[in-house]
Amino acid sequence: MSVTEQARRARAAANELATATRTVKDAALRAMADALVSRTPEILTANAADVETGREAGLSTALLDRLALSAERVAGMADGLRQMAALADPVGEVVRGATLPNGLELRQMRVPFGVVGIIYEARPNVTADAAGICLKSGNAVLLRGSSSAVRSNTAIVAALRDAVGGAGLPADAIQLLDATSRDSVKELMRARGLVDVLIPRGGASLIRTVVEESTVPVIETGVGNCHVYVDAAADLDKALAIVLNAKTQRLSTCNTAESLLVHADVAAAFLPRVLAALHEAGVTVHGSPEVAAFSDAVVAATDEDYATEYLSADIAATVVDSLDAAVEHIRRYGTGHTEAIVTDSVPAAREFVARVDAAAVMVNASTRFTDGGEFGFGAEIGISTQKLHARGPMGLPELTSTKYVVTGDGHIRS
Repeated sequence: MSVTEQARRARAAANELATATRTVKDAALRAMADALVSRTPEILTANAADVETGREAGLSTALLDRLALSAERVAGMADGLRQMAALADPVGEVVRGATLPNGLELRQMRVPFGVVGIIYEARPNVTADAAGICLKSGNAVLLRGSSSAVRSNTAIVAALRDAVGGAGLPADAIQLLDATSRDSVKELMRARGLVDVLIPRGGASLIRTVVEESTVPVIETGVGNCHVYVDAAADLDKALAIVLNAKTQRLSTCNTAESLLVHADVAAAFLPRVLAALHEAGVTVHGSPEVAAFSDAVVAATDEDYATEYLSADIAATVVDSLDAAVEHIRRYGTGHTEAIVTDSVPAAREFVARVDAAAVMVNASTRFTDGGEFGFGAEIGISTQKLHARGPMGLPELTSTKYVVTGDGHIRS
């Protein structure tokens, strides 16, 4: 089936979803969760084949980690759908309203986009998250995963479609596009008029291609070259815990710290501790000469290292002379995702927050908290690094647009 035909089916499904009640949508979400659990063996068998193929193809450790599922991860996907069912329905929410001087009643209400296309790499858990968040927000979804996860995604979508159809909603609200041909991506990017918005999730190359070549409006999710800046006024015990968590809690996510900046005033006290801890955790530090002076295990950093989203057991590190220098470094190399400062100075924290341009800024907290679930939004569709419509973790409200409803009593304009 062509992408155009799938998009037409999605449009028909979206028309039905737009008027579905919360009760019906939540029942479908719970049915989707149950289907994932009951069909876990089938999903894991498909995933094992994908992982083996990926290993033979030489996929990196980070990509294999993103690709791999386990019974626990499938259960987590199901739990995410159940949690989503418990969240408020954004559709119909009145964003603002007023009675105008002429007596007209004005309301701005949230409405679904309609048909959402998602292009993503490797992670099959995105399949369930995206399907769930789109359904809850009243949108039909066209999923274009990577060829490396084709068996996993096929098994997951089959389970979800059966559950949605069994709950009384159109199964075509969730559709998987052909991942074995690049033509499906091109068709999706050109489906303006049938697809309302396109969301790319993946590496810089994928996102750039979609943004530059799509005729469908794009919500840009970005790569995460996230920094942790340890200020002169930092509590070094807290700083050590935050750096280790931000770098090592999970290596392959976009909110993992990829760069460490340490103020010169605390470098001698902090760097030996953090370098030893990172080395013990198996992390390779790509450091400036000032950093390398404290450990023979440090690899000399290049300019490219400071601009790299590693998604691996690597981190770039340098010493800065001031908060100004830290901000300038972040402005030069950051990707606008998540930046963190560790400090006990309220003025320093306020200045960092005011001057750093990012979707999320952490004060004395790990970058790993930039996540829809951690923010209480439920499963997210991605983390937007653009500045239009949505920025940061994109929860249910960010998957809606608005329309104005104006109610009068025979009003005419003079």
